Amino acid sequence: MTLYKTHGGPDSLGPITDDFSTNANGAGPCPITLEALINTTHTAYPDPNYTALKELLAQWHQVPVQRIVLAASASEFIYRMSAHIAKQANNQVSIRPQVYLPRYSYSDYKNAAEAWSLATVTTSQDANLIWVCDPSTPFGETSRSIGALIDSLKAQQICVLDRAYDPLRLSGESALNQTQLDQVWQLWSPNKALGLTGIRAAYAIAPKAAIALIAELELLAPSWPLGVDGVSLLSSWAKHETHMWLQESLNSLREWKVQQLQRCQAMGWEIYPSETNFYCAKPPVNDLCHLLFQLRQSGIKLRDTLSFGLADCVRMAVLPPASQIRLCQAWQSISPPTEKLYAR
Repeated sequence: MTLYKTHGGPDSLGPITDDFSTNANGAGPCPITLEALINTTHTAYPDPNYTALKELLAQWHQVPVQRIVLAASASEFIYRMSAHIAKQANNQVSIRPQVYLPRYSYSDYKNAAEAWSLATVTTSQDANLIWVCDPSTPFGETSRSIGALIDSLKAQQICVLDRAYDPLRLSGESALNQTQLDQVWQLWSPNKALGLTGIRAAYAIAPKAAIALIAELELLAPSWPLGVDGVSLLSSWAKHETHMWLQESLNSLREWKVQQLQRCQAMGWEIYPSETNFYCAKPPVNDLCHLLFQLRQSGIKLRDTLSFGLADCVRMAVLPPASQIRLCQAWQSISPPTEKLYAR
């Protein structure tokens, strides 16, 4: 049996000229990280304990180094944490662990739960594992209800806050305070913000009271979860000059987003609110799959949001104006005559 997972980015049809389907920083890649990758030596293993990298990340976040847990990717951490919950259940055969998922959320949360036979639930009150994402996906909005959820956590509950899109906020800010952040696992995957999604590397900041669980998760990890390229990317992330570049890139993204939203609205697409470099849109078509296929034939890829639990919409990253214009031109060539509008 072949399992096809839904993600943005490259596919079997080859190169993509204009890829709106991932949340990667459209102003990237980060030149500082690129230089670090070019200067990386690939002839030796990384330190299996990642001593220097953990110290860099701990210093950057101003937390004890013991709270840094590295992961091959955010998805790998999602599956590893789910495996831990399943392992806990081995001693309680009559109880099926529960995993809370937001109504609209990244499909790997659900996929990992299914892989480990965990029950998914829509309320967090009795869940063993709780997934939350801020800003949310696919909408890219600040989640105002997460604070109350964290404040109501029970001692045995594990809550993971996915912060993949926090560095890509174009407006708004997190509603969480430091006390709340210290109660949850903070999952960071900076390859999106750096415009280098091909490098798979992530890390989590453990809650203050999670020493025993940190050791368990380390035992569940394979040797060398990060290659030297992942080490270089995360090391670069912990540098001040990298974040100076990131802030400059956000200024470009803000300008491009205004233009892109105007173009989408001119095409008659319904736009959902967003605070990030991506947003959801609903094209005025009856067959979204056919539209996506036609656009893909033109070298343009959009991602439908069905895997997030949202039907009839696409999630779109903000790209430079040239890509936006090509999207408008492609839409003009394939949309019904009554829907044709000129790109601005």
